[in-house]
Amino acid sequence: MCGIVGLFLKTETLRPRLGGLLTDMLITMTDRGPDSAGIAVYGAPQDHKLTVQSDTPDTVFPALEHWLQEQDATITLRRLDTHAVVSLPAERAGAIRAALAGDFPGLRVMGSGKAMEIFKEVGLPRDVADRFGLREMAGSHGIGHTRMATESAVTTDGAHPFSTGPDQCLVHNGSLSNHNGLRRTLAREGITVSSQNDSEVAAAYLTWKMREGANLGQALEAGLSDLDGFYTFVVGTETGFGVLRDPVACKPAVLAETEDYVAFGSEYRALVDLPGIDTARVWEPEPATVYFWER
Repeated sequence: MCGIVGLFLKTETLRPRLGGLLTDMLITMTDRGPDSAGIAVYGAPQDHKLTVQSDTPDTVFPALEHWLQEQDATITLRRLDTHAVVSLPAERAGAIRAALAGDFPGLRVMGSGKAMEIFKEVGLPRDVADRFGLREMAGSHGIGHTRMATESAVTTDGAHPFSTGPDQCLVHNGSLSNHNGLRRTLAREGITVSSQNDSEVAAAYLTWKMREGANLGQALEAGLSDLDGFYTFVVGTETGFGVLRDPVACKPAVLAETEDYVAFGSEYRALVDLPGIDTARVWEPEPATVYFWER
């Protein structure tokens, strides 16, 4: 079933409250999928950062921080429970990421880019939010997901959001029927899908299309012919926020827009506590119709 939320802030006044608003929206969706939860926050841009995760953070992160300092004294590590955000020069990112795979094989890269940080774990949204201090996070936009596992195990790897490209991530409610064929196509294009979750395939598909020069709206539009199944996607990029429902649109979805923000929820009750919601334009997104906003 799953629950999705998203918030794109048009003005700076609400940015200090982004994490708190998204957390409350996500907690409201708990009964749509209580096995795992995650959130992606687009905060102040840096040169480059990696969000990484470990099942044994007390052992791995001190060793990782020491190793990173040996590579480059300007690299910093900020730990948040089982995750850490590594800030580093963009020109070192590729080499550092490749070296991590060899020296820290149990470390998972959740996402990378200039602005995006991803935090996700098994557990209820309230507990996951508390573990990472999500309420205190600021930013321009973010998306969140609470999961009811149907196609893969209840694990951190299976939790949303999924990120397969710089500053790009996706949350999904639904199921794709042709994801195995798409995995093979993506593999031929050099794009790896590491989890069993079909939603990561959808994220990787969008990465592929955007690598070929499409913007977010065009990539989502292409998905209408290439992605078979039923789905609602909410996607984040460094500067944008997009929504797409399949042509049947059997999964619930609500959008609301004011002068200050655009908000998405699987159900309207996720939006009711947002500031100014009583004067917002509220509507159900049309089937097979791309909606996206950019700064």
